Order: sequence, then structure tokens, then C-alpha cells
Amino acid sequence: MEPHNFVYVTFILSTQEKVWDAITNPEITSKYWSDPLSKNPAHINVSEWKVGSEWKHVHLVEERTVDILGKVLEVDPPNKLVISWSRPNEINDVTKHSRVTFEIETYANGLVRLSVTHEELDSQMYKGISSGWPSVLSNLKTYLESGLPLAGHLN
Repeated sequence: MEPHNFVYVTFILSTQEKVWDAITNPEITSKYWSDPLSKNPAHINVSEWKVGSEWKHVHLVEERTVDILGKVLEVDPPNKLVISWSRPNEINDVTKHSRVTFEIETYANGLVRLSVTHEELDSQMYKGISSGWPSVLSNLKTYLESGLPLAGHLN
């Protein structure tokens, strides 16, 4: 079966540097990488953000479980970040890894174009990220433009 690819593009009233920081700074990811209907932060992304370093998508519960992890494949701040993406139980099987590319470009009139391309997905992961990425990236956009994640606007 052919692997699936997913692309999401959004325009954010921000700067490339702020979008980059929002993707790579755990303190900021904790503010928007969550279910918009929940008041509690759900995840942080942790890494040194250097080529070859590990990155982890850590659930913010007492156990600090790792839901997704991978390697940093390409780093060009504040323009581009490429990471591998794997379930923890499949980290040693590179045939099960997918790849995420964040491209951050100045667009026009104070807008930044953020493109997220998630490639080489199996059907189960594709189903999950097809609703996951739009939720997370909408939350990111709202957070950067207003200072509050979507949950803050729903109360």
C-alpha cells in the first residue's frame, strides 16, 4: 500500500522568528499543542534542534510519557525544520518513520506562510494526523495572533 502524505498551509499574522520559536520552544508549545476544548496543556516538543539530535513529543502528565519521537533531519532557522516522526515502539524500524517539514516564509503585509508537510504516513497515522495537524496549527495561529490558544477564546 502506498504511503500517505498530508499538507497543511496557514497564514499567520506574525514573524518568521516567532513562528519558529512557537514550533521549537517547549514553553510555547505547551500553550497551544493541546485539544482546544481543554484548558490543560497537553504536550511539549523537546530537542536541542540540531541536525542528528533526538526530539520528543512529551505528554504533560506526571509520567511525562513520550507519544512521538524522532530525529532532527534539517535545521535552517527561522525558515525550515525537518524531523522524522515515529511511534516510540517503532523508533528502531526506520521503514515505519514518517517525515515532517515545516517551511516558514515571509508572505506579505506582516503575514507568515507556514506549510507543514507530513510524508510517508501509514494509514493509521494518516487518519490521526489528518485531524491532529489542523487542530494544532489552528491553535498555534490563534495563540500567536491573540496571545491565547483557542481554548482561551471558547470560555
